[in-house]
Amino acid sequence: MKRILWTISSTMAALGLGAAALVALNLRGEEPLTTNETVQSTPELVKRGAYLARAGNCMACHTVQGGAPYAGGRGIDTPFGVIHTSNLTPDKATGIGNWSAAEFWRALHNGRSRDGRLLYPAFPYTSYTQVTREDSDAIYAYLQSLPAVAQANRPHALRFPYNTQAALGVWRALFFVPGAPPAESTQTAEYNRGAYLVNGLGHCAACHTPRNALGASSQAQAFSGGLIPVQNWYAPALNAAAEAGVAQWPVADVVALLKTGVAPQGSVTGPMAEVVFRSTQYLSDADAQAIAVYLRALPQQAPAAPAVVKPSAATLARGGKVYEQHCAQCHGDSGEGQPGAFPALAGNRAVVLQDPTNLVRVVLQGGYLPATAGNPRPHGMPPFMQVLGDEDVAAVSTFVRNAWGNQAGAVGTIGVYRARERRGS
Repeated sequence: MKRILWTISSTMAALGLGAAALVALNLRGEEPLTTNETVQSTPELVKRGAYLARAGNCMACHTVQGGAPYAGGRGIDTPFGVIHTSNLTPDKATGIGNWSAAEFWRALHNGRSRDGRLLYPAFPYTSYTQVTREDSDAIYAYLQSLPAVAQANRPHALRFPYNTQAALGVWRALFFVPGAPPAESTQTAEYNRGAYLVNGLGHCAACHTPRNALGASSQAQAFSGGLIPVQNWYAPALNAAAEAGVAQWPVADVVALLKTGVAPQGSVTGPMAEVVFRSTQYLSDADAQAIAVYLRALPQQAPAAPAVVKPSAATLARGGKVYEQHCAQCHGDSGEGQPGAFPALAGNRAVVLQDPTNLVRVVLQGGYLPATAGNPRPHGMPPFMQVLGDEDVAAVSTFVRNAWGNQAGAVGTIGVYRARERRGS
């Protein structure tokens, strides 16, 4: 009996210590909220906040198609269920009209809501924790200046146990540490500004870094590329010349890509086209250049070249016929493209990525550049989802990956089927 009681008491003590440690880990970096704190809103502060909110692309998630800006309600698909974004307008009943600047800062910096609930990291506070208090106050002032919209927040639709605060607390204890790294003293102010924008408001690592089975990204693998969960687009590595690295690009070309979606070396499509359309085209020239300086300085990786299985002659012949019928008119008989209109496919690193997902998605759904001030009437590629079957899509994708000096693995019909069924949002 004594042994049983000792075992029970030991177990209870261990559970108590574990719970205390979990609570402590979820409170690290938090400071007591100040009472009666106000932010003196001025037109200049609101204007700055509007710019920062755009740099963070906040409206993209917090606005449903055709809905009021920042009124929330958009469903974000995750591997664990659907997260519905919240109302950020100053409505006192359903929005953040009763929030203080300190409570808003805590949400960004610590991932905790006004009522103390832990927030889900679909709201990228793992990146926003690097945003300064001054910038947080500016964004808060901007949001408070918006028209109030009475729109109740929709409940999330997450599977058990991911819908519990306990599970979220464990996740945060394992994967979230609030706070920003210090500026690198050996680097220029421009580099550090770029690092702040990329790693904080820009939350670029949210897409361009692989995630583990629990949806957490690793700092050790930052910017090394990853499949965007559920959307089924591959965000290429920003630290590899063979993918989306820009270390060898002139700064002006990186700036052009960010602000217009087009550069001499390539163009954006898929989710990145939306980022340029909604966010980066509005960056100041100085901030766009700072980002370019930082991205060019990322330590480069040289991933091992995968073994390429030569496609069959029959597949290449079939793909060549599909290309001649549907693609050559724009992209050229030799994949040379048309400068300023249609991208070259010969030597195009986006075409020969080890993961062919993006190429297949573009063939199926079409490719659309963002309309920007610097490129207001971009050309686009029509979708072939209703025109080509899976075998033809696989064949033409394989063909362009292995023609005109390109060399990459064949695309299988199963990959096309998966891309067709998972169309993103």
